[in-house]
Amino acid sequence: MGDVMVMNEIEATASRLGIDQSQIDLDSIRLPPGDNFGIISDDEDVYEDDQLEFDSGFGNIIVVGNLPVVTKEKFEKLEGVIRKIYSQIGVIIDDGLWMPVDPQTHKTLGYCFIEYNTPQEAELAKEKTNGYKLDKAHIFAVNMFDDFDRFMKVPDEWGLPEFKPYMPGDNLQQWLTDEKARDQFVIRAGSDTEVLWNDARHLKPEPVYKRTYWTESFVQWSPLGTYLATVHRQGAAVWGGADTFNRLMRYAHPQVKLIDFSPGEKYLVTYSSHEPSNPRDANRVVINIYDVRTGKIMRDFRGSADEFAVGGTGGVASWPIFRWGGGKDKYFAKLGKNMISVYETETFSLIDKKSLKVENVMDFSWSPTDPILSLYVPELGGGNQPARVSLIQIPGKEELRQKNLFSVSDCKMYWQSSGDYLAVNVDRYTKTKKSTYTGFELFRIKERDIPIEVLELDNKNDKIIAFAWEPKGHRFAVIHGDSPRPDVSFYSMRTAHNTGRVSKLTTLKGKQANALFWSPSGHFIVLAGLKGFNGQLEFYNVDELETMATAEHFMATDIEWDPTGRYVATAVTSVHEMENGFNVWSFNGKLLYRTLKDHFFQFLWRPRPPSFLTPEKEEEIAKNLKKYSKKYEAEDQDVSMLLSEQEREKRKMLKDEWEKWVNEWKLLHEEEKLERQGLRDGEASDEEEEYKAKDIEVEEVLDVTEGGSSFR
Repeated sequence: MGDVMVMNEIEATASRLGIDQSQIDLDSIRLPPGDNFGIISDDEDVYEDDQLEFDSGFGNIIVVGNLPVVTKEKFEKLEGVIRKIYSQIGVIIDDGLWMPVDPQTHKTLGYCFIEYNTPQEAELAKEKTNGYKLDKAHIFAVNMFDDFDRFMKVPDEWGLPEFKPYMPGDNLQQWLTDEKARDQFVIRAGSDTEVLWNDARHLKPEPVYKRTYWTESFVQWSPLGTYLATVHRQGAAVWGGADTFNRLMRYAHPQVKLIDFSPGEKYLVTYSSHEPSNPRDANRVVINIYDVRTGKIMRDFRGSADEFAVGGTGGVASWPIFRWGGGKDKYFAKLGKNMISVYETETFSLIDKKSLKVENVMDFSWSPTDPILSLYVPELGGGNQPARVSLIQIPGKEELRQKNLFSVSDCKMYWQSSGDYLAVNVDRYTKTKKSTYTGFELFRIKERDIPIEVLELDNKNDKIIAFAWEPKGHRFAVIHGDSPRPDVSFYSMRTAHNTGRVSKLTTLKGKQANALFWSPSGHFIVLAGLKGFNGQLEFYNVDELETMATAEHFMATDIEWDPTGRYVATAVTSVHEMENGFNVWSFNGKLLYRTLKDHFFQFLWRPRPPSFLTPEKEEEIAKNLKKYSKKYEAEDQDVSMLLSEQEREKRKMLKDEWEKWVNEWKLLHEEEKLERQGLRDGEASDEEEEYKAKDIEVEEVLDVTEGGSSFR
């Protein structure tokens, strides 16, 4: 209703000013950065409460007590020590450190006030430094400035506290109980963000929730699908609920650019980069790690952009900077120069209070399920010291396995989703060092002593275009060769007679593919030709080693399987100016429906948490699938009949409209009949029987001469 009132006001104003709204492209209007000209954004309420607190209270000020009492000669030294301690935690505003002095003795009073940019930084400073031991005689006592006002308002007489009835919160997993077992997805197009059901039975999406200007840059589901995160000028927010999306928590981080959830959704990492006041200095990076449920900052990291670049100073910055491992949000790690810093989330401090020293380490990755790090170190000393791949157990930091590699030009590591296997793609120089060839080192992580197997392609000079493990399976696919028609090969880590040997299943020759997309349940894969291949799609059954369907989504930029492996979405985002929108396909390549959206930015399926069913129960269901499927087959038949009935109704409606239109023109024709007859001097020209068609024969004589004929 509010939107309607606003539109009425806009239309009235435009009419008063003589402005034709149809000639205005509202999507093209952009306000200058940092100025809203009094136009309130729809997301202003996201941080309304926090802004009020920031404007009217002193939530960003702390009081530090038990400081040394010093004379004015030592004032600057003490102030410098305090500033050094507290500036490591957050940004102290200009003139934000005040240490009172006794006007009579000219000595400090043993306490000071520190004002930060945000209340969150002040809270973190209180938590980190309350009880900090400066020396034996001075242990800091830190309080929030607002606490003094709150304590002063405590009544002298005790009163019975006000009873507040329990109000249950929304069920954040309500969407998982959908009777039709549908999945949700979120899309962003123009200024709108929409959450929809994938109603494949009815061949269309069903709206769930829609909001304009819900985010200022992008949205992101949490890994288990519980929350939807949005990004704003003031920070990030998470949303969820049963029937609608309510705001659950806010995380103040001005100018936040990137966010990342821990795999178990316990923590949210936010990142911002700020221009320095001195052009010669590097950008200043701020990274905060929040507890998702409470919004509390658990740890923050600040420094120059070089400090957070991959490999240290001079490296390339990448996101996420912190990579989570251990399978239960227990550890996270960052790559630095000659070291890997591994933190544990119980205290958010370095394991053993020191980083893992690895000379010249270039890359690392976590096992998806276990606290195991794989790391890559290139060759050193001009080839005298070989490259190596090592597996490190955390928290003990013991080396489980190491493989030395020679003549290496590049190395990439790929973990299988269950952590059973690790594939290391190694590019090696030939003896002349004028070219390279490729091979794979395959680690069997769960087997005794972690055996390693070497795999080389039939043509080891083939370039590797893409590699992908089958989720929760033992197979992998490789696209190799040269464009425009490389080959696709499938391999298995098991064979019928030997479970410890890799074997090739098949090679598909000359495919227009440069990307691999396995179904989350395995068994099926989409071989996709993106970018220069213009959206070629091949739906392939790896169990039967046969193609189920081939199709095309012209100019497709993104492909995503739904979390159940039943449907595939292909999208054309605003990277291209034409045909923006998305298609939804069945797992075997049947196009179910197509949706066009101008200025289309994002398509994301809502993830599902792991099933509570045991492997034995899942196997039992698979064996008795026909018994369970009868219910759904009956529902599918009902839906099919409904769709057929709707189609018949649609055709009948079109036919009725046509007949109505014809009858109206016939009636008009009859009404004008006498008028037409008068115009033709009484001739009944409407009668068709008065006109008879006659066949006319035409004879043409050719000039015939002796010896042949000629045409003249």
